[in-house]
Amino acid sequence: MNAADAAATPICDALRASGNWNPNWEPFAELDPAWTEKFMAMGMAPMTSGVLDAKTIEFIAIAVDASCTHLYAPGVRRHIRKALELGATKEEITAVLQCVSVLGIHSMSLAAPILIEETAAHATRVEASRK
Repeated sequence: MNAADAAATPICDALRASGNWNPNWEPFAELDPAWTEKFMAMGMAPMTSGVLDAKTIEFIAIAVDASCTHLYAPGVRRHIRKALELGATKEEITAVLQCVSVLGIHSMSLAAPILIEETAAHATRVEASRK
């Protein structure tokens, strides 16, 4: 057993015990438990610092898990459930989802002008080839 295998992982262990462990993290934990523990400690710091209230933390977690770059349904479900338990309203959670939904619009903001330019350039090339 090497030092990494023997590393204490109280944060990872607590996440597992509470049902907040994402099974996709298990390979990281197997390869390097000490690194995974440090990573989880960093990720948990905003939630455990007390700077933000618990409901706000849940709103942020919903936004992260529902974002188009993450799309982690079990986390969305878990954090919506917790937000509701903390007194969040359906309207507040809807507002969070509406805010995060704008992340996807950037695909259109980037691609639509390029499509217009390339369509125009293609038409110009086709027209030139007919002459």
